Amino acid sequence: MTSELTFGSCTLGGGRPLALIAGPCVIENEAATLRIAAHLKGLAEDLGIGVIFKASYDKANRTSKDSFRGPGMDEGLAILARVKAEYGLAVLSDVHETGQVETAAEVLDIIQIPAFLCRQTDLLLAVARTGRGVNVKKGQFLAPWDLRHIVAKIEGCGNRNILLTERGSSFGYNNLVVDMRSLVIMREAGYPVVFDATHSVQLPGGRGDSSGGERRFVGPLSRAAAAVGVDALFWEVHENPDQALCDGPNSLPLAGLRERLQDLLVLDRIAKEKVRYDE
Repeated sequence: MTSELTFGSCTLGGGRPLALIAGPCVIENEAATLRIAAHLKGLAEDLGIGVIFKASYDKANRTSKDSFRGPGMDEGLAILARVKAEYGLAVLSDVHETGQVETAAEVLDIIQIPAFLCRQTDLLLAVARTGRGVNVKKGQFLAPWDLRHIVAKIEGCGNRNILLTERGSSFGYNNLVVDMRSLVIMREAGYPVVFDATHSVQLPGGRGDSSGGERRFVGPLSRAAAAVGVDALFWEVHENPDQALCDGPNSLPLAGLRERLQDLLVLDRIAKEKVRYDE
């Protein structure tokens, strides 16, 4: 059983029902961001689930120097602050440098460590010391049991508001695969485990100057994770993924999210009634 954590109106872990972390890959503009937040808030209320809103204000790890990165920290955090104020959703975004952490912590409920930076000690410690939630994306190069060293760094700062996220492992060039055993192994650290189903179907650099993705596999992988009894799902969503400025090929359209979640909640309920992780 993982620990139970609360961020805003969302409580997850501890065997509680499946929660959702969702939003666009990157903040494209304020109006679209608020529309997506409103849609997710409606789902949270209608389905009785916890929802955390995610979006990046600066995607510093894009494939090409010409790729859209977002509005930047100041404007992006102001938009995320509106999401919190107007819709009552906890908000999550990522940082890439220690100099961003203090400012980000003024708005964010959860600060995300990008997968490729998950072993950067100074960044981990700076985020941990804020006392905010810390969502660690497991690096595509990292074994699930090696997360214990990352967890120890965060705990060493007295912070136990930790989420651990699986987002696939590198499998040759331009491809990721998911080992569902990792969701069980990661839970052994004692913290809520999140499955990032949309990044797990990404094809890094698969389009030459941008990443590709295989959206059709998001549903099957989400169902598999729900059957394991994962604490939360992480989905990138967009009003029109084919027109998204970042990660469109692996993002889900807002249309149909309700039906997807309803099906997953059935699996989640069965899994959490039956599964014992110490067996």
